[in-house]
Parts: sequence; structure tokens; C-alpha cells
Amino acid sequence: MKILTHWTLAFVTVVLITLFHYNNNYIVETARLKGFDLLQQYDKPVQSNDIAVVTIDEDALEKYGQWPWKRDVLADLIWKLRKAGAGIIVLPILFSEYDRLGGDQALQEAIVGNGVVIGQNGSFGADKNGVSRGVAKIGDPLPFLFEWDGMLGPIPFFAMADGVGVLNTVPEIDGVVRRLPMLMRVGDAVYPSIAIETIRVAVGEQSYQVKSNAGGIDKMRVPGYPIIQTDSNARVWLRWNKQFETISAVEEEHFYMLADKTVIIAPTADGIANIIASPKGGQYSYMPNAVALQNILDGDTISRPYWALLLEIGTTFSIGFLIVILGRFAPYWLAGASILVFAGGIGYGVYYAWINYLYLIDGTMPILAVILVGLHAVFARFVLEFFEKQKIKKQFAGYASPTVVRMLQENPALIKEGMKREVSIVFSDLRGFTPLGESFGDDVAGLTKIMNGYMDAITQPVLDMDGMIIKYIGDASMHIHNAPIHDPQHPKTAVQCGLDMLKAVEIFNDKITSEGRPPVGMGAGINTGLGYLGEMGSTQRHSYDVLGDSVSTAARIESKCKEYGCVLLVGDATYQQTKDDFFWLKVDDLAVKGKTVGIGIWTVLDNTKKSWSVAQRKHREMHQLYKDQKFQEAIEQCKLLHNHFDNRMSGYYDMWIERCEYMLTQDLPKDWNGVFVATTK
Repeated sequence: MKILTHWTLAFVTVVLITLFHYNNNYIVETARLKGFDLLQQYDKPVQSNDIAVVTIDEDALEKYGQWPWKRDVLADLIWKLRKAGAGIIVLPILFSEYDRLGGDQALQEAIVGNGVVIGQNGSFGADKNGVSRGVAKIGDPLPFLFEWDGMLGPIPFFAMADGVGVLNTVPEIDGVVRRLPMLMRVGDAVYPSIAIETIRVAVGEQSYQVKSNAGGIDKMRVPGYPIIQTDSNARVWLRWNKQFETISAVEEEHFYMLADKTVIIAPTADGIANIIASPKGGQYSYMPNAVALQNILDGDTISRPYWALLLEIGTTFSIGFLIVILGRFAPYWLAGASILVFAGGIGYGVYYAWINYLYLIDGTMPILAVILVGLHAVFARFVLEFFEKQKIKKQFAGYASPTVVRMLQENPALIKEGMKREVSIVFSDLRGFTPLGESFGDDVAGLTKIMNGYMDAITQPVLDMDGMIIKYIGDASMHIHNAPIHDPQHPKTAVQCGLDMLKAVEIFNDKITSEGRPPVGMGAGINTGLGYLGEMGSTQRHSYDVLGDSVSTAARIESKCKEYGCVLLVGDATYQQTKDDFFWLKVDDLAVKGKTVGIGIWTVLDNTKKSWSVAQRKHREMHQLYKDQKFQEAIEQCKLLHNHFDNRMSGYYDMWIERCEYMLTQDLPKDWNGVFVATTK
């Protein structure tokens, strides 16, 4: 044990991390690429003045019919764009088969000699009708180009188009498109991408020039156009901060806005559009070529310098070595501050190189070395003991705060004997699981990790307020306040805890969306009433639980969140004890499923503004109109309130308008009390 915790062992950690970094394996490469993605997240968006997109969207399909269209529809679209003064027209579409509807002749007339670039696809099987371009070579670039088994090109009718470019992207090892090859090969034939082919057509040249050396391709150019810097495989890094004006194919009256611009005609309708992964999330498949073209036009030359890897590995080793010395001989505060300073300095240096020079420098492994080596050097002797204590603590703290755990350890009778007490019950449920799950595909481990992160996020506010987690049910949770630890203000605590859980979900979303995952939401229901608490279950399997009518009512309230368009619903018993502590809005008088007596349902909003008080009064008036059966007037009041409260209640007002419209069709008694009877849970 002494050997394992000796301070010099941290030097071994430095060497191992450095060797791991030098190995440049899948993990290192993935971390590097994700670090590059993070730089793109902070890139300022730039609106293109050179390129626009005409979308074949749902409106276009509704007008022109099922895809693929008869090709004379595309021909007509091209002529309309040409009449509007568009520049080069790009169709990133593969025309590898004849039009079964007989529109090929019209499309041929539209694309030949008319400044139009169409697509072809690199293939692992088919090799038919590929259109290659001549390349003037300095050195031999062919060994360094991405190679396909075959090229599936357009039918001979269209081979005479001014430009034919490759549509394929080449994703990185994690499936994300960050670079795009400008040239590819099939055997000895060279094929250009759509992006570089568009430039060639624009300048009216017939071929390309490529310079290569022993290390790979050095640079390339279209004669008459400035040199384009590529990596050794003729790829350019994509700067994903470009934004393009988009116009639907049916908005012909706006085509005048496309004068002198390169126009990409691209399918975007569901079912016909292809989506690729980018550092900024899903993108339509035409975007890599559009971004590459705009990068070239803007002169955005993103590069990874030849000295970058040597700098990164040297930094990993040297700073790691220095951290070990500081961890051994410096005061603890200085060692801890050094970890923060070094990690922050590396991060800033990476960011500075990107912003000022568009250099891609990897700081992930040096930062990891700083953190891991620092922790090892400073805390090695305490790690084992710390984790042993954590294991013991987790056996109890899985459903209660440390304060509650200590109390239960001191008085186990609180669990064994049970109690009857007024409690505030909180149910929560995840919203948006389906798109989140779909984003992981078959990666069950990844989804499990992200769900554990979500549960950690919503659990921490409960533990901070000494609540008791009763159970997790899939992606839902249930917890209580005022048992077993006494809390005289438990209704207020429960409501504040619900608000803090929602804030925790927002922070959690910031993390997962930065990783390219869709955001999730949470719905919560709170109710206050008597509960019977204690250890319940069979003799072989049991747990701490709570029973009572107030519990089932809380569950029913939570289940109505989605229906009401609210994220936090509170029962009347809780509201009556906290109405002066929060900003409240009445939601409904509801008889939940299985009940005949209605209860008031409320929602609470945080970050209130002074101006909200007027809208709050109008909201109360709207409910009074509803109760007075003045449903049409209530509808008009909802419309006026729709955009108030920072649009947090817009979903609710949409639902309430539908409710009022429904009530207009009902034959209600004059003494109707305004209670709505739920027919579902």
C-alpha cells in the first residue's frame, strides 16, 4: 500500500499518459476531435453573401408532387433561377438512371452550357458513367487521395453538364464530418468534389493543379484562382459557422434575391433529405460542400500545423512532470491552484490559436495529464480511504442526504416502526426520452450513462434540501419532504425543490447539447397530505416507502403536466400553505381520475418580473370568465395572455383555448362549479 501511494509513483502516471498520447489511439483521436468540435461551438456565425439554398421542402412536394419529380420540373426551376440572375447552380443530386416520366431531354437542355453542376457518387460496388477531370500534377498525389472502388455518375444525357462533382463525405472515426476531400480517385482517374468543381466552373477552367511531396498533398488550385491549402489527403477542414439564406422552391417571387449568388438546389423534405453529423449537430447532406465552398471563398484556411503533435506531447510530459514536483513540495493550495492555472492556460492557448490563426491545437490530453497527475500527486495517500468511505456512504445516501442518513443511523426505529405524518410528495418524469434514445442508436452504455447523469442532476436538489428519495421508476422519480427528518415548512421546501430540479435539468441540457444530444425536459407534480411511512415490502425484499391518498393524487397531478403544457403542477393543499411565497398561476379545478371531488391545480414560475403582476390579474380574470361559462371571452383573454410570462405558459393557453371551445359545445347546468373531470390518469 505504501508503494502504491508513494509520491514518486505519479511520475509513472506522467510517462503512461505521455505514451498513451503518443500512441494516438482511438480514444486520443476521439478526444482530440471533440476538442476541435468545442472550438466550433464558440465560433461566431457568419451569414454568407455568396451562396444561397433553394430547398425542395414539404411545400415543394405538395406543389409538384411525389419525389422524384419529372425532371422537366427541375429544368423549369433552373431556368427560373437563371432568369432571376443566379450564378452557378448546383444540384447535389445523383441522376444515375433515366427518368421514368420522360423529362430527361428538358433537364439536359437546362444543365448543358448553363453554368450547372450536378452530382456523382463514389461507390464500393458500382462503377458506371463516372465523370473525371484532368489534373496537372507536381509529384504523385494519387497514393494520398481517398479511393473508391467505383464511381456512379450521371446518365450520358447529363455527362456534358458544365460540372459534375462527387457528393460523398468522409466522416471521421466518430462518424462526424469535419473535413471534406477536394479530390478523390478511382484507379488512376481523379474526381473533384462538388465544392471545388463549382469553383472550376465559375472560373471557366478545364482542370486542376495539385502539388504533392513525400508527406502527402501540399496544396491545390484551380488555374486562375488562389491556392487552396489542404491536408495531406486533399481535405479541407470545415468551419461550420456559415449560415446560408434558404428559399423554398415554391417561393419563385423571391428568386430575385438570389441574383449573382451560387445557388444550391437541395432536398430538405422529410423522407428525401439525407442528414449527416457535424460538430454543430445534424446537418443536411448538402451542407459540407456548401460550407467548404464558402470557406474557400472567404479564405478560411483551417489547419493543423505540422508541429502541433510534437507541441502537444511535449506539453503533456513537461507540465505533468512539473505538477508532480509541485504536488510533492508545494503547499496544497499552491498545488491545487497550479492545476487550475495550467489547465486554464492550456485551454486559453488552444482557443487563442483558433481565434487568431485558425490553428487546430489539441489541448485535451495535456489538460487530462494536468488533472490526473495533479490528483495523483496531491491525493494519492487518501484515494483508497476516500473511495472506501464513499462506498459505505452510497449504501445509505442513495435515497437520502447525509443529514438524513446520519439521523437514520442514530435512530433506526424511524424506518422499522413507521409513522403517520403530513408530508409533501413530489413526482417527476423525464420528457423527450424518445429523441434522446434515438440519438444513441444501439449504444446502450452511452444512453445508460446519460440517464444516470440526468438522475444525478435531479437528485442533488432533493438531497440538498434533506428530502427523501422514495424510488426511481425508469426515468421517473418520487421523493418526499418532512419525513423522516422534520421540516415545518415542507410545502415551501417541496415547491422550491421542484424549481431547483428544473434548473438542474437546464444545466444538464447545456452539457448534453454541447455533446450533440437533443435536450430533455422534466415534468413534476407536488401535493401535500397525510402519508403512512416506513419500511414496506416482502420479508426478502423491502424498502422505505410512503402510502396514502395524497400520494396517488400527487402522481395524478404530475401526469397532467404534458396535457396542461406546464412543467410544474402543484395541488391546492400545497398552494394554500405557500401562496405568499411564490408566483402562482391557477391552472384548473380538476377531479383527477378516480375522484369525484375537484381540487385546485396551480403552477409556479420563478424569475418573476414586476410587469407580470398585471398579466397575473388578467389570468385570474380569465379563469373567472371560464367559471362563469363565458367561454368565448375566456378564449380572447387567453389569446392576449399567450405571449406573456416569457412564453412559458403559451402551451397552456393553447390547451385552454381548446378546452373553452370544447365547453362551448356542452350543455352545462347554470350552477356548474367549473370542475373538469379527468377521464384518464
